[in-house]
Amino acid sequence: MDHPISLYAATKKANELMAHSYAHLYGIPCTGLRFFTVYGPWGRPDMAYYKFTQAILEGREIELYGEGKMRRDFTYVDDIVEAIVRLTSKPAAGNPNWDGAKPDPATSRAPYRIYNIGNSEPVELGRFVRAIEAATGKKAKIVMKPVPAGDVMATAAGVEDLAKAVDFRPKTSIEDGMKRFVDWYRGYAGL
Repeated sequence: MDHPISLYAATKKANELMAHSYAHLYGIPCTGLRFFTVYGPWGRPDMAYYKFTQAILEGREIELYGEGKMRRDFTYVDDIVEAIVRLTSKPAAGNPNWDGAKPDPATSRAPYRIYNIGNSEPVELGRFVRAIEAATGKKAKIVMKPVPAGDVMATAAGVEDLAKAVDFRPKTSIEDGMKRFVDWYRGYAGL
């Protein structure tokens, strides 16, 4: 992430750099959380899982990029919340072994820490759509599109530091998570 290829990624990196500066200059403990493709009830309606579910239930087409081969590290919202709750009791502390010659970008001599929160099992978008189909009981009408500029083929969260810090790894499968989301969505939308 030291060389982001999208403005979205660049803004996230800028945020982490500013947080580190505050931690260094003022001794304010700063913990950064990198969420990987969060989905679930009460989520953002502009996200693919939400739009795809709505379109599939209404019999409309969905656009699938990269022939369905792109992979995302989908993380169910309950797993995100569990990680956050566990981390609230672990404020960032300086790493006395931090070495500028071999820097660990997730730590610093300042009270600063970064944790990835993701399922650590990237899912092909084709499998993601099949999970929605299974949860809705309806077949998707798919229009294939090329990979958009600035997008990456795969995202994956390394969560070893999270597991070491709070003994937790997100674990909800895309099939279980999408079933829970679709069940919620049906009630929310009055279907």
